[in-house]
Amino acid sequence: MIVNHRRAAMPDSYFDLVKKFPLTHIRDRRHLDQSIGLVDELLQQNLDRGSQEYLDALSDLVASFEDEHTPIPDASESDVLRELWRSSGHTQIKLAKLVGISQSTLSSLLSGDREMTKGHMVALGRFFNVSPAVFLPS
Repeated sequence: MIVNHRRAAMPDSYFDLVKKFPLTHIRDRRHLDQSIGLVDELLQQNLDRGSQEYLDALSDLVASFEDEHTPIPDASESDVLRELWRSSGHTQIKLAKLVGISQSTLSSLLSGDREMTKGHMVALGRFFNVSPAVFLPS
């Protein structure tokens, strides 16, 4: 069976942008900065389909370079706990009661002033329905 795929012609705006700033793999930080500058510029405009296609492709190239060259540091155990706590909607006092950790200890864990014990990780993991390993650095 032969399927005829018809592609819509790309608007001239796409090719105008390619001429202005070719879509190529990002080579270095300077090229990255230029690419991000153009992405920011395009995001401020009302784009037609061709310009939007170009923006999507350029954004993919930026993301690919950043994924490869910009390491994301591990979240601390207190960062993970704060995010889980915020998403739960509970107050610190309510969470402390539900988990079985004193409010002062929970406050110290949230601020990063105190490190979690294995017991804390297990209790919090059980409560938030996540593996206790989410609190460990990778």
